[in-house]
Amino acid sequence: MHGMMMHQPLSILEILRYAAGAHPGGEVVSARVEGDLHRESYAGAWRRAAQLAHGLAGLGIGRGDRVATLAWNGYRHFELYYGVSGMGAVCHTINPRLSAEQMLYILGHAGDRVLCVDLTFVPLVEKLADHLPPGLTLVALCAREDLPESRLELLAYEDLLAGQPENYDWPDLPEDTAAGLCYTSGTTGNPKGALYTHRSSVLHAMTVSICLSKSLCEGARVLPVVPLFHVNAWGLPYAAPLAGASLVMPGPKLDGASLFDLMEAEGVTSAWGVPTVWQGLQAEIAERGRHPEGLRTVVVGGSAAPRSMIEAFEAAGVEVIHAWGMTEMSPVGTHGLLSEPMQDLPFEERMTLKSKQGRRIFGVELKIVGEDGARLPHDGEAAGELFVRGNTVVSGYFGNEAASAEALDGEGWFGTGDVASIDPEGFLTIRDRTKDLIKSGGEWISSIDLENIAVAHPKVASCAVIAVPHPKWDERPLLVVVPKDAGDPPTLEELHAAMLAHVAKWQLPDDMALVEDLPLTATGKVSKLTLRARFADHVLPGGG
Repeated sequence: MHGMMMHQPLSILEILRYAAGAHPGGEVVSARVEGDLHRESYAGAWRRAAQLAHGLAGLGIGRGDRVATLAWNGYRHFELYYGVSGMGAVCHTINPRLSAEQMLYILGHAGDRVLCVDLTFVPLVEKLADHLPPGLTLVALCAREDLPESRLELLAYEDLLAGQPENYDWPDLPEDTAAGLCYTSGTTGNPKGALYTHRSSVLHAMTVSICLSKSLCEGARVLPVVPLFHVNAWGLPYAAPLAGASLVMPGPKLDGASLFDLMEAEGVTSAWGVPTVWQGLQAEIAERGRHPEGLRTVVVGGSAAPRSMIEAFEAAGVEVIHAWGMTEMSPVGTHGLLSEPMQDLPFEERMTLKSKQGRRIFGVELKIVGEDGARLPHDGEAAGELFVRGNTVVSGYFGNEAASAEALDGEGWFGTGDVASIDPEGFLTIRDRTKDLIKSGGEWISSIDLENIAVAHPKVASCAVIAVPHPKWDERPLLVVVPKDAGDPPTLEELHAAMLAHVAKWQLPDDMALVEDLPLTATGKVSKLTLRARFADHVLPGGG
């Protein structure tokens, strides 16, 4: 027997329509590339999204066409998220930190018709000009008077909107219509495209706003330091207006001092970003001797946050919410909010829980499997490859049949490539990436465990652990360290002493290399691929 309820297809556009009417106080505040601060209400964004749709239609953009962006977090980028998907086209965000080769591959593979570019990135596109796909229309995200001198034929974004009606005959779209496209980075081979739908994006926004309600509620002011080109800023362009929270967009200035000043000036209550960003903010906090006034929560994802970082925020009264996910998951899969009974635990026990990646969000299921493919128990001890499934998880990759065929297991679950354990309370702990595990004499060593211990040492600014070849043990760990003070670096013996309280002696790094900085991927994670190449010929003590 079927129920007797109406069926209204889920639509990204309805989020902005709802926010414009239900949350009149909600706004998008943007630190612009032009150097000033811009404010726009959700109602204003709704009207400009309609003007944008008219402008894009005038360029010949229709349903299914891809409109690419190469831009910082700002109101024009926000408008593109809604105007493009609302008219039935696909908003394709491109990470400007990718290599030229990867960027050209992505533009060609996606079949983009329009590329919208922040002024910062015009020189970057100029370098690619001779290899851009034919017929690609270039739109500079600025007014006509701010157009730079360029060899490129640039259309000003504001000219695209000028004089257009503030209403648009938005089409009724099936909820499985493609709406967003984001390519993975840091993988071997060419990047792979995750093609999101209206349904998946709306469900993700609803789930995130419910599970992270401490950060996302009416009147909250959220700073997405995580870029809009990094998996849709973890869904914030959708979740924040849905919940009635304002967005404070940082633009191109992501250093600690700029973030601190923006947070304080705009009363930011919650900030979201990767650990490398918070290291810069914590250095600024130490310099000023206080936290930004009003900051209540920090959401950390992208890579595991060091326990020392979590403890520093928590000790000052700023709640840290660890999260985990992937491009292929829209991206949030777990959240680190503690249950009421857990919040009454002693500080050390709470920090142990917060150092984990948290519990699953509604609609996402988790399982871990051993090398034989059999499921492993959620006892906090067993570790295996993590698989996920849910309405916000990809079923394959855009235009890539071979990768799609390999993405899912026989039960239809997506393989994450992470090695993890899950405890009886449902807390996920990422032990490592399968490719970053170190196999020594047939036993596995977690690089993440060693890194978290080392980075807590007072002489260590940042670090990474990679595998290097060993003639007897196959692989052994090498610790790569950026010291806080180049004149007084830590010794390997000092770090061994700190680690021995937490890991077995045979797991200790065989050697240490001091560097000025660590290479980062396009999404701000430490690039172990680059480090492994750099230290490919490193000879360990006693390693022959």
